[in-house]
Amino acid sequence: MDSVLLGLIVAGFAAGLMDAAVGGGGLLQIPALFGLLPGNTPVPSVLGVNKFASFTGTAMAAGQFVRRVRVPWRMLLPAAVLAFAASFFGAKLSALVPVRYMKPAMLAVMLAMLVYTFCKKDLGQMVRDAALTRREYAVGLATGAAIGLYDGILGPGTGSLLAFVFVRFFAYDFLTATASAKVINLTTNLAALAFFVPNGHIVWAWALPLAAANFCGGFVGSWLAMRGGAKFLRVGFMLALAVLMGKFGWDIWLNG
Repeated sequence: MDSVLLGLIVAGFAAGLMDAAVGGGGLLQIPALFGLLPGNTPVPSVLGVNKFASFTGTAMAAGQFVRRVRVPWRMLLPAAVLAFAASFFGAKLSALVPVRYMKPAMLAVMLAMLVYTFCKKDLGQMVRDAALTRREYAVGLATGAAIGLYDGILGPGTGSLLAFVFVRFFAYDFLTATASAKVINLTTNLAALAFFVPNGHIVWAWALPLAAANFCGGFVGSWLAMRGGAKFLRVGFMLALAVLMGKFGWDIWLNG
């Protein structure tokens, strides 16, 4: 088997598993793609291949979750539509937004999320039965748009941000929050593909095997998440935040 193909399969499976179980799969997949693919590959093509595979893995994970976990569809569906539009708009804005300012801000947000989750031992452990209030619906729609915009501009940590919002502001358990985050994340990935596919940025010879591996990883990761339950996801969520913070901190250090 070709070494690049083998590397794509391994990286795609690992990224799909991590993303479905605790989030942050892009932290594995994007660096792996830049390392595995030829050095003259255009950046949009690398990102397009990544998004196609991520969409496939997220679709598998979202399908697995929503079959077994009750999610707030009445709020999720309009929030997902707003996230789609905002993510597509964010992709167009990405060249104009100074990412060097966004990363330190996101690092601070993630640190606050990590400290809050660590200190609140019962956060995301109780299953919510009460219906959402009108105010919570409004917060959900605004959050979908805001995080969709962030995903289009920058991207890493989108799933973790969404999960935290569902746990902290809607009092959902981590399993419901993770399932809900996957639904919205799926639409933001689709928005990116709406840009990459028509513009010819998908190299199918690389995208298809990577997507197949991501799909399988998403199946295993979602199974682990549902088997482990809220306690497993709370620990995994904090670990994913720590990894994200390390990556953002390293980028900030390298770029001064």
